[in-house]
Amino acid sequence: MARYAAAVDQGTTGTRFMIFDQEGRVVASMYEEHTQIYPQPGWVEHDAEEIWAKTRQVIAGALARGGIRPAEIAGIGVTNQRETTVVWDPTTGEPLCNAVVWQDTRTRELCQHLIADGLESTFREKTGLPIATYFSGPKLKWLLDHIPGLREKAEAGEALFGNIDTWVIWNLTGGPQGGAHVTDVTNASRTMLMNLRTLDWDDELLEILSIPRRMLPTIHPSSAPGFYGTTRADGPVDGAVPVCGDLGDQQAALFGQTCYDAGEAKNTYGTGCFMLLNTGSEPVPSKSGLLTTVAYGLPEGTTYALEGSIAITGAAVQWLRDNLGLIQSAAGTEGVAQSVEDAGGIYFVPAFSGLFAPYWDMDARGVIVGLTRYVTRAHIVRATLEAICYQTRDVLEAMRADSGIELTALKVDGGATVNDFLMQLQADILGVPVVRPTVHETTALGAAYAAGLATGLWSGLDELRANWGVDRVFEPQWGEDRREEAYAGWKKAVERSRGWVERPALVRG
Repeated sequence: MARYAAAVDQGTTGTRFMIFDQEGRVVASMYEEHTQIYPQPGWVEHDAEEIWAKTRQVIAGALARGGIRPAEIAGIGVTNQRETTVVWDPTTGEPLCNAVVWQDTRTRELCQHLIADGLESTFREKTGLPIATYFSGPKLKWLLDHIPGLREKAEAGEALFGNIDTWVIWNLTGGPQGGAHVTDVTNASRTMLMNLRTLDWDDELLEILSIPRRMLPTIHPSSAPGFYGTTRADGPVDGAVPVCGDLGDQQAALFGQTCYDAGEAKNTYGTGCFMLLNTGSEPVPSKSGLLTTVAYGLPEGTTYALEGSIAITGAAVQWLRDNLGLIQSAAGTEGVAQSVEDAGGIYFVPAFSGLFAPYWDMDARGVIVGLTRYVTRAHIVRATLEAICYQTRDVLEAMRADSGIELTALKVDGGATVNDFLMQLQADILGVPVVRPTVHETTALGAAYAAGLATGLWSGLDELRANWGVDRVFEPQWGEDRREEAYAGWKKAVERSRGWVERPALVRG
């Protein structure tokens, strides 16, 4: 009898396979990083073949570590880095180019043209999204326009598109031998191509971006009792296990945090930082720079959310390690940052890919301001952690403005939440308690929940709520004066980062 649900958690820097029991506890897990490719400034790519190889590796490894047979798994869910764009040949299964990562800004000029043509409101009204380099629709158009022969292949049905979820599910369910070419409503809502109300690809938007509909996956609910497909005996899971859950990583974290009621919110700390607020059964347009998106789709209906997306948070810590050599590991930031009382008067705005919510400034770039001879390595490390918290405060302020909801607490998840100092900083800068659950990797848990619901391992949302438990609550310790003075300094620093890249004159063809 099946006793477990499992999830592929394919993130920006690596892939994890996790297996959970019926109480939502981790039974087995394995993780592998993949290569980050930077062909030129502003470009970020991944090798989709490498990602699939790592996925096979972590699935086999976690099953072996846990001593778990495929027959014991009720279903597999997939969660993924959203907006990262993959195009591949359906006959050979080979990617036709590197995957273009969500952080990539090569579509900046294309997006500027769309805005100059007065199309911002069209995309906002239909998709809930601003026109920005972040989303996969412009990335796909760029590939079709720049990869020789790709458009012809797409129009002939010889090229498939998907975010990473689609790529992984297609391979899991057979690849060239009948793999399911599908996505779910959460991932589709991040393409700038799906209509939020019809939950289908929008013909007008496809025409604007010159994207052939036949290369797009079929859109399904996030939890699919009818399954997307099953694993194959010659794949990494030796047996026919249903693949029946699919959510973009941030929506999966919301689902794993059991934020099923309107007004509940979570924040995930990963490569970027993403706060989602459940807004219920109707999409809520944002006037404050947030995204209106799908929270999750169940057979009984669709739930929407407001989202604040921050491009660079954990990636800034990675930059300290890999580019500057200021730390040896992310875990080392806690002790280094605690060695000083404050950031020494500096602020670090890590706008490496421009600024996302609530500013949506493609022309911003990273800055460190307030430097004096007093500043040390420790101050820079602390300022990096503070930047994560200040950017989250920016998003919280926008959510208050859009929803009218005053959050009484913030649920948190993701790898960085193990840093107690960071979580205390977050509570201090927000002025609300920060609640860390017993299972930190709620992204994988959410995808596993979606799969388990589809196969009856769990009876419904109430049973999932009963699984959620608190590890620690971080209460604010700063006074109001200190909090507001520090935040005012942050806002001043953000202004210094904006408009750094000068826009070239738009050339009409």
